[in-house]
Amino acid sequence: MPTPATDSEFSFELLVCRWAELGWPPANGDAPGSDDTPVIVSRQLGTKKRRWDTIVIECDPEGLVARREFGDRTIDGDLLPVVRHAPAEWAYYRDALPDPGYPWRYVREAIHRAAARGLVEKRKNGNRIEIRRKRPYPEWVSRIIAIENKPDLDASAAAALSDQLEHDVDTALADEVWLATGRTGERVEPALLRQFPVEAGVLTFDFSAGTHVDAATVDWLPSALDPTSDGERFDGAEKARRRRLIAERAYGKGWRSFTETTRPDCRWFELERAGRGVVPTCAAKGRCQHETECSSRCGSFEPEPPQWRTNGWPIDGGPGQGLRRLLERRRERARKR
Repeated sequence: MPTPATDSEFSFELLVCRWAELGWPPANGDAPGSDDTPVIVSRQLGTKKRRWDTIVIECDPEGLVARREFGDRTIDGDLLPVVRHAPAEWAYYRDALPDPGYPWRYVREAIHRAAARGLVEKRKNGNRIEIRRKRPYPEWVSRIIAIENKPDLDASAAAALSDQLEHDVDTALADEVWLATGRTGERVEPALLRQFPVEAGVLTFDFSAGTHVDAATVDWLPSALDPTSDGERFDGAEKARRRRLIAERAYGKGWRSFTETTRPDCRWFELERAGRGVVPTCAAKGRCQHETECSSRCGSFEPEPPQWRTNGWPIDGGPGQGLRRLLERRRERARKR
Protein backbone atom coordinates (compact mmCIF):
# COMPACT_ATOMS: atom_id res chain seq x y z
CA MET A 1 0.00 0.00 0.00
CA PRO A 2 1.53 3.37 -0.93
CA THR A 3 2.48 5.75 1.84
CA PRO A 4 1.13 9.32 1.93
CA ALA A 5 4.54 10.39 0.66
CA THR A 6 4.10 8.51 -2.59
CA ASP A 7 0.39 8.15 -3.28
CA SER A 8 -0.07 11.46 -5.12
CA GLU A 9 1.82 14.16 -6.99
CA PHE A 10 0.59 16.66 -4.42
CA SER A 11 2.19 14.89 -1.45
CA PHE A 12 5.35 14.26 -3.50
CA GLU A 13 5.50 17.99 -4.24
CA LEU A 14 5.16 18.89 -0.55
CA LEU A 15 7.92 16.49 0.43
CA VAL A 16 10.25 17.81 -2.26
CA CYS A 17 9.64 21.28 -0.82
CA ARG A 18 10.43 20.04 2.69
CA TRP A 19 13.58 18.33 1.44
CA ALA A 20 14.71 21.55 -0.25
CA GLU A 21 14.04 23.50 2.93
CA LEU A 22 16.22 21.07 4.89
CA GLY A 23 18.84 19.95 2.39
CA TRP A 24 19.42 22.42 -0.42
CA PRO A 25 21.76 22.31 -2.31
CA PRO A 26 21.83 18.63 -3.31
CA ALA A 27 24.68 16.86 -1.58
CA ASN A 28 26.23 15.62 -4.81
CA GLY A 29 25.66 18.73 -6.89
CA ASP A 30 27.99 21.49 -8.03
CA ALA A 31 25.50 24.28 -7.27
CA PRO A 32 27.37 27.27 -5.82
CA GLY A 33 25.07 27.42 -2.80
CA SER A 34 26.30 26.18 0.58
CA ASP A 35 24.85 25.10 3.89
CA ASP A 36 25.21 28.72 5.01
CA THR A 37 23.11 30.05 2.15
CA PRO A 38 19.60 30.90 3.37
CA VAL A 39 16.85 29.61 1.09
CA ILE A 40 13.15 30.30 0.74
CA VAL A 41 11.09 27.50 -0.78
CA SER A 42 7.74 28.03 -2.48
CA ARG A 43 5.53 26.14 -4.90
CA GLN A 44 3.10 26.68 -7.76
CA LEU A 45 4.60 30.01 -8.80
CA GLY A 46 5.71 31.45 -12.10
CA THR A 47 4.28 33.50 -14.93
CA LYS A 48 0.97 33.51 -16.76
CA LYS A 49 2.27 30.96 -19.25
CA ARG A 50 4.39 28.79 -16.97
CA ARG A 51 3.96 27.69 -13.39
CA TRP A 52 6.70 25.80 -11.57
CA ASP A 53 5.97 23.10 -9.01
CA THR A 54 8.80 24.08 -6.66
CA ILE A 55 10.95 27.19 -6.49
CA VAL A 56 14.07 27.55 -4.36
CA ILE A 57 15.25 31.12 -3.78
CA GLU A 58 18.89 31.28 -2.73
CA CYS A 59 19.21 34.50 -0.75
CA ASP A 60 22.00 36.90 -0.02
CA PRO A 61 22.18 36.74 3.81
CA GLU A 62 22.52 40.48 4.37
CA GLY A 63 19.97 41.24 1.68
CA LEU A 64 17.47 38.86 3.28
CA VAL A 65 17.89 40.59 6.64
CA ALA A 66 17.20 43.91 4.92
CA ARG A 67 14.15 42.46 3.13
CA ARG A 68 12.65 41.41 6.47
CA GLU A 69 12.48 45.08 7.43
CA PHE A 70 9.70 45.44 4.84
CA GLY A 71 7.48 42.90 6.61
CA ASP A 72 6.33 39.38 5.88
CA ARG A 73 3.83 40.06 3.10
CA THR A 74 4.51 39.99 -0.62
CA ILE A 75 5.34 43.34 -2.21
CA ASP A 76 3.28 42.95 -5.38
CA GLY A 77 3.97 44.17 -8.89
CA ASP A 78 2.19 47.49 -8.39
CA LEU A 79 3.96 48.28 -5.13
CA LEU A 80 7.44 47.12 -6.06
CA PRO A 81 8.32 49.99 -8.46
CA VAL A 82 7.20 52.51 -5.82
CA VAL A 83 9.25 50.84 -3.08
CA ARG A 84 12.36 50.34 -5.22
CA HIS A 85 12.44 53.86 -6.70
CA ALA A 86 11.21 55.95 -3.79
CA PRO A 87 13.87 58.65 -3.26
CA ALA A 88 15.93 59.22 -0.14
CA GLU A 89 14.57 62.79 0.11
CA TRP A 90 11.04 64.10 -0.42
CA ALA A 91 10.18 64.41 -4.12
CA TYR A 92 7.12 64.70 -6.34
CA TYR A 93 6.21 61.13 -7.20
CA ARG A 94 6.18 61.69 -10.98
CA ASP A 95 9.72 63.04 -10.82
CA ALA A 96 10.94 60.20 -8.62
CA LEU A 97 9.35 57.17 -10.25
CA PRO A 98 9.95 55.79 -13.76
CA ASP A 99 7.17 56.16 -16.31
CA PRO A 100 4.95 53.13 -15.65
CA GLY A 101 3.58 52.92 -19.17
CA TYR A 102 0.01 53.14 -17.87
CA PRO A 103 -2.06 55.96 -16.28
CA TRP A 104 -0.46 57.65 -13.27
CA ARG A 105 -3.67 57.34 -11.25
CA TYR A 106 -2.85 53.68 -10.73
CA VAL A 107 0.57 54.69 -9.42
CA ARG A 108 -1.11 57.03 -6.94
CA GLU A 109 -3.25 54.13 -5.72
CA ALA A 110 -0.11 52.04 -5.26
CA ILE A 111 1.55 54.88 -3.30
CA HIS A 112 -1.41 55.03 -0.92
CA ARG A 113 -1.26 51.26 -0.38
CA ALA A 114 2.52 51.32 0.11
CA ALA A 115 2.25 54.11 2.66
CA ALA A 116 -0.56 52.31 4.51
CA ARG A 117 1.72 49.28 4.86
CA GLY A 118 4.62 51.41 6.08
CA LEU A 119 6.76 50.65 3.02
CA VAL A 120 7.24 54.32 2.03
CA GLU A 121 6.33 57.74 3.38
CA LYS A 122 3.99 60.16 1.61
CA ARG A 123 2.81 63.72 2.15
CA LYS A 124 0.84 66.41 0.34
CA ASN A 125 2.70 69.51 -0.79
CA GLY A 126 0.00 71.73 -2.16
CA ASN A 127 -1.75 69.63 -4.79
CA ARG A 128 1.22 67.35 -5.22
CA ILE A 129 1.88 63.98 -3.62
CA GLU A 130 5.48 63.62 -2.49
CA ILE A 131 7.13 60.38 -1.42
CA ARG A 132 10.24 59.36 0.46
CA ARG A 133 11.67 55.95 1.10
CA LYS A 134 11.91 54.61 4.63
CA ARG A 135 14.78 52.29 3.73
CA PRO A 136 16.42 51.09 0.49
CA TYR A 137 14.89 48.01 -1.06
CA PRO A 138 17.69 45.39 -1.17
CA GLU A 139 18.84 43.06 -3.92
CA TRP A 140 18.26 40.02 -1.74
CA VAL A 141 17.99 37.24 -4.34
CA SER A 142 21.16 35.43 -5.37
CA ARG A 143 19.74 32.64 -7.52
CA ILE A 144 16.38 31.12 -8.48
CA ILE A 145 16.08 27.37 -8.98
CA ALA A 146 13.02 25.89 -10.69
CA ILE A 147 12.04 22.26 -10.01
CA GLU A 148 9.35 20.35 -11.89
CA ASN A 149 7.96 17.41 -9.90
CA LYS A 150 6.75 14.20 -11.48
CA PRO A 151 6.93 11.13 -9.21
CA ASP A 152 5.81 8.68 -11.91
CA LEU A 153 7.51 9.41 -15.20
CA ASP A 154 5.53 7.46 -17.78
CA ALA A 155 5.75 8.19 -21.51
CA SER A 156 2.87 10.67 -21.65
CA ALA A 157 4.13 12.59 -18.62
CA ALA A 158 7.63 12.68 -20.10
CA ALA A 159 6.35 14.12 -23.40
CA ALA A 160 4.57 16.98 -21.62
CA LEU A 161 7.54 17.63 -19.37
CA SER A 162 9.93 17.85 -22.29
CA ASP A 163 8.10 20.89 -23.70
CA GLN A 164 7.86 22.51 -20.28
CA LEU A 165 11.56 22.06 -19.55
CA GLU A 166 12.48 23.35 -23.01
CA HIS A 167 10.42 26.47 -22.26
CA ASP A 168 12.24 26.91 -18.94
CA VAL A 169 15.66 26.57 -20.55
CA ASP A 170 14.78 28.94 -23.40
CA THR A 171 13.37 31.69 -21.19
CA ALA A 172 16.13 31.33 -18.57
CA LEU A 173 14.09 33.04 -15.88
CA ALA A 174 15.68 30.64 -13.43
CA ASP A 175 19.39 30.08 -12.89
CA GLU A 176 18.91 26.31 -12.88
CA VAL A 177 16.14 23.96 -13.97
CA TRP A 178 15.65 20.51 -12.40
CA LEU A 179 13.31 17.57 -12.79
CA ALA A 180 12.41 15.74 -9.56
CA THR A 181 11.04 12.21 -9.92
CA GLY A 182 10.64 9.02 -7.95
CA ARG A 183 13.58 6.66 -7.76
CA THR A 184 12.95 3.32 -9.42
CA GLY A 185 16.13 1.50 -8.42
CA GLU A 186 16.80 0.49 -12.03
CA ARG A 187 20.40 0.47 -13.26
CA VAL A 188 19.65 3.53 -15.40
CA GLU A 189 16.85 5.72 -14.13
CA PRO A 190 14.10 6.19 -16.76
CA ALA A 191 14.41 9.97 -16.52
CA LEU A 192 17.87 9.73 -18.08
CA LEU A 193 16.44 7.93 -21.11
CA ARG A 194 13.77 10.51 -21.90
CA GLN A 195 14.17 13.30 -24.44
CA PHE A 196 14.72 16.12 -21.98
CA PRO A 197 16.91 19.19 -22.50
CA VAL A 198 20.47 18.38 -21.49
CA GLU A 199 20.57 21.67 -19.57
CA ALA A 200 17.98 20.38 -17.06
CA GLY A 201 19.22 18.48 -14.02
CA VAL A 202 17.60 15.30 -12.71
CA LEU A 203 16.92 14.50 -9.04
CA THR A 204 15.48 11.15 -7.98
CA PHE A 205 13.78 10.68 -4.61
CA ASP A 206 12.85 7.79 -2.38
CA PHE A 207 10.58 9.04 0.40
CA SER A 208 9.59 5.59 1.62
CA ALA A 209 11.82 5.94 4.69
CA GLY A 210 10.88 9.56 5.37
CA THR A 211 12.16 12.91 4.22
CA HIS A 212 15.77 12.75 5.32
CA VAL A 213 18.11 15.28 3.75
CA ASP A 214 19.85 12.51 1.83
CA ALA A 215 16.61 11.44 0.17
CA ALA A 216 17.68 12.97 -3.16
CA THR A 217 20.18 11.56 -5.62
CA VAL A 218 21.62 13.76 -8.34
CA ASP A 219 21.46 11.71 -11.54
CA TRP A 220 22.24 14.58 -13.92
CA LEU A 221 23.71 17.98 -13.15
CA PRO A 222 22.02 21.05 -14.66
CA SER A 223 23.72 23.70 -16.75
CA ALA A 224 23.87 27.23 -15.40
CA LEU A 225 21.44 29.46 -17.31
CA ASP A 226 21.91 33.20 -17.81
CA PRO A 227 18.86 35.12 -16.60
CA THR A 228 20.55 38.47 -17.41
CA SER A 229 20.76 37.83 -21.16
CA ASP A 230 18.26 39.03 -23.73
CA GLY A 231 16.12 36.38 -25.38
CA GLU A 232 13.41 35.96 -27.95
CA ARG A 233 10.64 36.20 -25.32
CA PHE A 234 11.87 39.20 -23.30
CA ASP A 235 15.06 41.15 -22.63
CA GLY A 236 17.32 41.15 -19.59
CA ALA A 237 15.53 44.02 -17.87
CA GLU A 238 12.16 42.29 -18.18
CA LYS A 239 13.70 39.08 -16.85
CA ALA A 240 15.03 40.96 -13.83
CA ARG A 241 11.58 42.44 -13.17
CA ARG A 242 9.88 39.07 -13.42
CA ARG A 243 12.47 37.42 -11.18
CA ARG A 244 11.91 40.05 -8.48
CA LEU A 245 8.17 39.46 -8.64
CA ILE A 246 8.60 35.67 -8.43
CA ALA A 247 10.94 36.04 -5.44
CA GLU A 248 8.52 38.40 -3.69
CA ARG A 249 5.62 36.01 -4.16
CA ALA A 250 7.76 33.15 -2.84
CA TYR A 251 8.75 35.24 0.19
CA GLY A 252 5.15 35.96 1.11
CA LYS A 253 3.58 32.63 0.19
CA GLY A 254 6.05 29.91 1.08
CA TRP A 255 4.99 26.34 0.30
CA ARG A 256 2.74 25.50 3.27
CA SER A 257 -0.06 27.71 2.00
CA PHE A 258 -2.16 24.65 1.12
CA THR A 259 -4.14 25.39 4.30
CA GLU A 260 -5.47 28.45 2.44
CA THR A 261 -6.78 26.35 -0.47
CA THR A 262 -7.94 23.25 1.42
CA ARG A 263 -10.35 22.74 4.35
CA PRO A 264 -8.55 22.04 7.64
CA ASP A 265 -11.88 22.82 9.33
CA CYS A 266 -13.28 19.55 7.96
CA ARG A 267 -13.52 16.80 10.56
CA TRP A 268 -11.70 14.41 8.21
CA PHE A 269 -8.71 16.66 7.55
CA GLU A 270 -5.52 15.40 9.21
CA LEU A 271 -1.78 15.95 9.01
CA GLU A 272 0.33 12.81 8.81
CA ARG A 273 4.03 12.80 9.59
CA ALA A 274 6.36 11.64 6.84
CA GLY A 275 9.92 11.70 8.12
CA ARG A 276 10.72 15.33 8.95
CA GLY A 277 7.74 16.59 6.99
CA VAL A 278 3.96 16.43 7.23
CA VAL A 279 1.41 15.90 4.48
CA PRO A 280 -2.35 16.46 4.62
CA THR A 281 -4.52 13.36 4.51
CA CYS A 282 -8.25 12.70 4.40
CA ALA A 283 -9.51 10.17 6.94
CA ALA A 284 -12.72 9.72 4.93
CA LYS A 285 -10.82 8.78 1.77
CA GLY A 286 -7.92 7.08 3.52
CA ARG A 287 -5.32 8.89 1.44
CA CYS A 288 -3.72 12.21 0.68
CA GLN A 289 -6.30 14.58 -0.77
CA HIS A 290 -5.69 16.98 -3.63
CA GLU A 291 -6.17 20.71 -3.29
CA THR A 292 -8.79 20.69 -6.04
CA GLU A 293 -10.93 18.06 -4.32
CA CYS A 294 -10.51 19.24 -0.72
CA SER A 295 -13.24 21.87 -0.63
CA SER A 296 -16.79 22.40 0.55
CA ARG A 297 -17.90 20.72 -2.70
CA CYS A 298 -16.30 17.46 -1.61
CA GLY A 299 -18.93 14.80 -0.97
CA SER A 300 -17.17 13.78 2.25
CA PHE A 301 -16.86 17.31 3.65
CA GLU A 302 -18.18 17.69 7.19
CA PRO A 303 -17.61 20.77 9.31
CA GLU A 304 -15.97 20.18 12.65
CA PRO A 305 -18.55 19.54 15.36
CA PRO A 306 -19.17 22.62 17.54
CA GLN A 307 -17.95 20.79 20.63
CA TRP A 308 -14.53 20.40 18.99
CA ARG A 309 -14.24 24.16 18.74
CA THR A 310 -15.23 24.77 22.37
CA ASN A 311 -13.22 22.01 24.01
CA GLY A 312 -10.30 23.16 26.10
CA TRP A 313 -8.96 26.57 27.02
CA PRO A 314 -8.52 29.05 25.57
CA ILE A 315 -11.44 28.75 23.19
CA ASP A 316 -9.67 29.64 19.97
CA GLY A 317 -11.01 27.23 17.40
CA GLY A 318 -10.99 23.52 16.74
CA PRO A 319 -8.26 21.18 15.46
CA GLY A 320 -8.36 22.80 12.03
CA GLN A 321 -7.35 26.17 13.45
CA GLY A 322 -4.59 24.44 15.37
CA LEU A 323 -3.23 22.88 12.18
CA ARG A 324 -3.29 26.27 10.46
CA ARG A 325 -1.33 27.84 13.29
CA LEU A 326 1.18 24.99 13.32
CA LEU A 327 1.91 25.32 9.60
CA GLU A 328 2.02 29.11 9.81
CA ARG A 329 4.61 28.89 12.61
CA ARG A 330 6.71 26.55 10.48
CA ARG A 331 6.42 28.88 7.51
CA GLU A 332 7.43 31.84 9.67
CA ARG A 333 10.39 29.97 11.17
CA ALA A 334 11.67 29.03 7.73
CA ARG A 335 11.38 32.62 6.49
CA LYS A 336 13.24 34.03 9.50
CA ARG A 337 16.21 31.65 9.45
